[in-house]
Amino acid sequence: MKKIVMSIVALTATTALMAAVNASACVACHAADWTKVDMGNKNVSAMSKADIAAALKGYKAGTYGAAKKALMVGQVSKYTNEELDAFAQTIGK
Repeated sequence: MKKIVMSIVALTATTALMAAVNASACVACHAADWTKVDMGNKNVSAMSKADIAAALKGYKAGTYGAAKKALMVGQVSKYTNEELDAFAQTIGK
């Protein structure tokens, strides 16, 4: 029973944090299924949760990215690292 309660608490917390990230802002460049790769975009659907989290936090810190770096910095700078981790958990494989 304790494991069930802890799982529910963890899921609720993750869902609340993920809700803070506006995924609709991502769709224009990455598509709703995260597979769009034109214009130098990465295929996010092929990335692991850890890789997505590292990339998002790297963009925020200014230590990751290439041609799209400035655009991505603007997208992720308003979120906490915890929110970015939660978002990565929901979209990564």
